[in-house]
Amino acid sequence: MMIEGNRKGLEESGSRFLWSLKRRENSDREERKYFEGFLEMTNGIGRVMGWAPQAAVLAHPAVGGFVSHCGWNSTMESAWFGVPMAAFPMHAEQQLNAFYLVKEMGMAFDYQMDFTGEKPPESVGWEVIAAAIRRLMAEEGGSGVRRKVEEMGRKAREALMEDGSSYNALTLFIEDVMRNIDN
Repeated sequence: MMIEGNRKGLEESGSRFLWSLKRRENSDREERKYFEGFLEMTNGIGRVMGWAPQAAVLAHPAVGGFVSHCGWNSTMESAWFGVPMAAFPMHAEQQLNAFYLVKEMGMAFDYQMDFTGEKPPESVGWEVIAAAIRRLMAEEGGSGVRRKVEEMGRKAREALMEDGSSYNALTLFIEDVMRNIDN
């Protein structure tokens, strides 16, 4: 089960963590089984909660990494705040985002895709999750992932500043619309 693998991966990584876990209906008994002893064992090391203000968490200077399924919003927020990711995509655009982040941009770790379709994404083993978290948290210079994601965040913020490329493009668009409003 995915929850058990994530739980064991976090436990074995040795890292402090915040785990935002959406509760499924009718899963109280099942989830309690997988968390028996976990909350006590990780008291003071980690926290499990139902919802977390993701942007506020990623903006905090104590955050060293983000285990993400690589949805577009999470990817953009992580890059904006310069937080490297361990990529574990599951559905839709997440596969493409993860591939691009890891293979093309060098801004994330541990993208694994089964092109055969034989292994569901939920079956990533706890060993892989624990190793990914350890690499993510230990990476300082090595592959340069942290440096690359921080640079991308800086570039994104510069693009939105006055005279930045996105700022200028939006200004030109608005001016064009205003000029042609009566046509």
